[in-house]
Amino acid sequence: MSQEENVRSILASSAISQLPIRERVGLVIQATDVSTAITRIREAEQAGVQQVWMTQSVGMLDTLTLFAAVAGHTTRIRLGTSIVPIYPRHPLVMALQAATVDALAPGRLRLGVGTSHRHVMENVYGLSMPSPLAYLREYVEVMRQGLWEGRVDHQGTFFKIATSFPRQAQIPLLISALGEKAFHLAGEVADGAISWVCPVPYLLDTALPALRAGAQAQHRPAPPLVAHIPVAMSTDEAAVHAAALRRVSFYTKAPFYAHMFAAAGFPVAADGTGVAALVKALMVAGDQAQVEKRLRKLLASGLDELLLMLVPVADETSEREQLIQVISSL
Repeated sequence: MSQEENVRSILASSAISQLPIRERVGLVIQATDVSTAITRIREAEQAGVQQVWMTQSVGMLDTLTLFAAVAGHTTRIRLGTSIVPIYPRHPLVMALQAATVDALAPGRLRLGVGTSHRHVMENVYGLSMPSPLAYLREYVEVMRQGLWEGRVDHQGTFFKIATSFPRQAQIPLLISALGEKAFHLAGEVADGAISWVCPVPYLLDTALPALRAGAQAQHRPAPPLVAHIPVAMSTDEAAVHAAALRRVSFYTKAPFYAHMFAAAGFPVAADGTGVAALVKALMVAGDQAQVEKRLRKLLASGLDELLLMLVPVADETSEREQLIQVISSL
């Protein structure tokens, strides 16, 4: 078995599912400034959390730059991007940034990338976004060659690159996935699929089979599915619904997500009809014992990993501490 094949077998879904439960649960870090982000990641590590994730969009912190700083303040916690949009950065630039973080925090970075939203890329950045999945495929292939093999020889539709790569690092490359085709692509080329606000039945019945089919088509082990799960540490059902609705309403208006919700059996009409059922399907809520029980059940259902995002209801600081305690107790 080659070194690359050995690494991929370690990253496979079957291997991930054999890990202790706490190793399979990560926490989304939400912060608008560097100091707060570093403090929250350090607190998570000290409490026993094994993995943190951070997302990125216009006006937010640059996640890879932040993780380079975090490397000097932590010792073992894994750092995942969920996700870095690909269109504003050339894949060699992204790969060099990731390799630099890996040099500062060896073996701790998991690089999640994705296409992001069409209206953001086209209306904010002014970038065209044709054939997003085909573009994502080539993007990952370029990064894979550079980071894992030390040389890129890619002659595709979007990238024509022939060069050596100065900083080799076998960093896990994950991609965001919403639709069935994206999960299939993740199975073909990535080291994991990262979902976002996908109902669990959709993940189990549609996403996982597509992920495994993609891997089988390329004769490779199926990579893990990292399931994004919004969590509210509250037993107040009305307050949980109101808080969740504020978080979810944006996604119901974004075309990529709206299509996924409909495919999952939770279409949302323009007047908001259907959103209550969607919110109920997405949320995990309750006290610490109830949330822990639900998370264990999700992992036993067939999901490989969980990416937990706190939805604050009344006291964000207290609720974040409670969620960290839940993760640490797994």
